[in-house]
Amino acid sequence: MPLTKLRPRHSNNNPLVEAKNGAVVRKFLGYSHIPQRFATQVNAFCREYLNLYLNLHRPCLFAEDRVDAKGKIVKRYPQRLMRTPLEKLASLSPKCRNLGPEISLDFLHDQARTMSDNEAADRLQKARAALFESINRRLNRNAA
Repeated sequence: MPLTKLRPRHSNNNPLVEAKNGAVVRKFLGYSHIPQRFATQVNAFCREYLNLYLNLHRPCLFAEDRVDAKGKIVKRYPQRLMRTPLEKLASLSPKCRNLGPEISLDFLHDQARTMSDNEAADRLQKARAALFESINRRLNRNAA
């Protein structure tokens, strides 16, 4: 069986997950192995800091599909479509938002307004440093 690359818009592949792992998760958590016993700490970091930063404060480029002369769909990422995922969510029609009954758009906007984008990034970096300091301290204590 030949090895193939993951391809977008093909149902037997999962390029969205692979792209997120490469562009987001690896950027913040690195490439080194994190032992399973630290999974609770890493999950707490992701829930309390990383997910909030990514969804409320980090700007993303959103794709625009165009059909070229050969009929192929080409994705373009124009600067005018740069926004946070929250801003993109707010631009969708209410029936397309799929928010849970306990979460409203106003609640998410209020949560985003509690700090600036730069403050959120700084908070994330400090929490990341504390997480890895804790992991390294415990690894070194167990190795000694």
